[in-house]
Amino acid sequence: MPNVSGHTELVGLMAYPIRHTQSPTTHNWAYDKLGCDVIQLAFEVDNDTLKDSVQAIRSLKMLGSNISMPNKTVVHQYLDEVDPAAQLCGAINTVVNVRDEKGEVSGYLKGYNTDGAGFWQAVKEDGIDFAGMKMVLIGTGGAATAIAAVGAIDGIAEMHIFNIKDKFYGRGEEMCEKINAQTSCKAYMHDLADKDLLKQLMAEADLFCDATGVGMHPLEDLSNIPDPSFFRPDLIVCDTVYAPRETVMMKQAREAGCTKVYNGLGMMLFQALIAIEKYTLKEITPELITYMKGQLGI
Repeated sequence: MPNVSGHTELVGLMAYPIRHTQSPTTHNWAYDKLGCDVIQLAFEVDNDTLKDSVQAIRSLKMLGSNISMPNKTVVHQYLDEVDPAAQLCGAINTVVNVRDEKGEVSGYLKGYNTDGAGFWQAVKEDGIDFAGMKMVLIGTGGAATAIAAVGAIDGIAEMHIFNIKDKFYGRGEEMCEKINAQTSCKAYMHDLADKDLLKQLMAEADLFCDATGVGMHPLEDLSNIPDPSFFRPDLIVCDTVYAPRETVMMKQAREAGCTKVYNGLGMMLFQALIAIEKYTLKEITPELITYMKGQLGI
C-alpha cells in the first residue's frame, strides 16, 4: 500500500451499499506496483447525494471515481462528456477528471464504461480474436449491456441476447435497436424461456456468455442452461460471476468438453486496470498484469 502524504492523489468509488467491495484493495495494489502516489477510497453515495459527490471530484481535484449501483445509469447528467461505448450501453462506471496540457486535473469530467472493455480484454488476453464471431449473451443488466455495446463496436458480427420477460426485457430490446442502428453488428432479442431456440443458437454461436447473477449467492446452485448438451467442445464459454470461481454453468460446459471456459475474474481485473490507466496515464504493462493476476489468484 502507498504511504499517504500531502501529495497523495485520490480516486473514489461511489456506490450504495459499498462496504463489501474489493475494489480499493485491487486498485491500491496496482497503484503501489506502478509507483503512483494515488489511493482509492470507497464512499457510500446513492442517487440523492450523487450530484454533490460528483461536484466534489472537481472541487477536491480528485483524479476521478469509479461508479457502481445505484448510480451507473444516472451519473451522466452531472458530467461534461460521455464516451460512445458508455452512451450505447446507457451506464457509466468510471468518471475521469481530464488532465490539461500541464498534466493537471482540469475539472472537466468524462464518463466511461470499462466493464465491457474489461470483459473483451480478458478474452483477447487468451489469444481469442472475436472479430466476426456470433455470440449468445444472457442478461440485460449493467454488465450485459456493457459487454454487448463494446462487442458490437469492436467487431462481433451477430449477437443474440436472451433474458426473462421481466421489467428489464425492454432494456434488451432497446439495446438491440441501438446496436443495429449504430454499429455493423446484427443484434436480436429473445425470451430466455424459449430453451429450444437458445439451444439452437448456442449450437451456431462461437461465443457464449452468461452475464446474470445466476450462479452466485444466493443462486449458486442454479444455471440458466438446462443441461450440458447445450454446449459443444469448441464453444467459448464465459461467466461474469467470480464468486464462486466455478459456477454450475461452467461445470456444465466443462462436462460437455469445452476447454475455453472463463469466470468473471478476468473481467473484474481488466475493467479496473483500464480505469487505472485513464486515471494515472500510466501504461498497463504485461508485468503489471502478471503481478495483479498473482494477487487475485487468477
